[in-house]
Amino acid sequence: MTQFDFPLLTRAPDVEAPNLQAYDAADRLLLDTAAARLGSDPTGTVTIGDRYGALTLGAIGRFGARDVRAHQDPLSQERALALNAERFGLQEDYASHGLGPELLEGARTVLLQLPRSLDALDEIAGAIASSAADDVVVYAGGRLKHMSVSMNGVLKRHFGTVSAGLARQKARVLSASGPRGSVPSRFPLAGRHDVGLGRELELCAYGSTFGGATLDPGTGFLLPLLSQARPAEEAIDLGCGNGAIAAYLALLRPSLRVIATDQSASAVASTSRTVRANGVSARVEVVRDDALSSRPDGSAGLIVLNPPFHIGSTIHTGIALKLFADAGRVLAPGGELWTVWNSHLQYRQALASMVGPTRQVARSPRFTVTCSVRQD
Repeated sequence: MTQFDFPLLTRAPDVEAPNLQAYDAADRLLLDTAAARLGSDPTGTVTIGDRYGALTLGAIGRFGARDVRAHQDPLSQERALALNAERFGLQEDYASHGLGPELLEGARTVLLQLPRSLDALDEIAGAIASSAADDVVVYAGGRLKHMSVSMNGVLKRHFGTVSAGLARQKARVLSASGPRGSVPSRFPLAGRHDVGLGRELELCAYGSTFGGATLDPGTGFLLPLLSQARPAEEAIDLGCGNGAIAAYLALLRPSLRVIATDQSASAVASTSRTVRANGVSARVEVVRDDALSSRPDGSAGLIVLNPPFHIGSTIHTGIALKLFADAGRVLAPGGELWTVWNSHLQYRQALASMVGPTRQVARSPRFTVTCSVRQD
């Protein structure tokens, strides 16, 4: 078996910082809890939510697991796993898949980093129970501060037996077995919202999409102001989430083409459903991308962004700064970046530095909307 060491994992190409690690105690505890099963059955292993490769590469390198199937919602983490796998020489021993039968058909051991969202857990557990082998065992681990007893209830909706292991280093593993089969899915979720267009905006969301099918308050503050944005043939909804901004722009400007981009596979699927529900899918292209890595320099006239203020479960400005920098690179001279952000974060100086002159368009006690213009 290949030597594998947790400290050699890196987060690249995701944001790197001293307080952001590529593995945690839950990764170690998950592998230790599943060790006997992994060692006795090297096939049928699936990892879900493996952030940077600790579970996938640990199962292969430490226990000899073969043909591991992995699902990671964020593209940056999928790419990080690929880079780490290459570093350890394990790139041929696993394959990445979407959340569906191709990932889970015949799975016997599932290692799951628990998502914080109960909707995400419900969708994942339902997918496992529908497609995995009858004798599948799911090991679902997380940090105690992010776990709740409600997670047990979600797992019991899909599995006959759910038990909790002993805590170690502020982490715990839940074990689930006895899949109940196909329980009717709740997804995608749907919600209707009045956004002042003379018709309601219909939002759709799969389990791992941030905010579900609700209208994010910051996005709700931003939308009415977008009528002031510069005329453009094409706009980019950067970090599209459930597709609220992309669908609104397409409805607001009937001749506008919109590119909606997000690194989350769930968000891309959600936005696709949202634009279809609002009848604008012909003018909205939905792309899974890490920031704007696939877009050429100086190519966009208008970008709209409601940046996240957290990376995973950690509050951190790094992802917002990454998005600002990429927007500045992709905007054409004279192009505008419209951004809404929590007022206490004070992003205006960063926007001016990374994009160009930035003016405040509107401000409330909670949110600030700015317009940054890319100069020659």
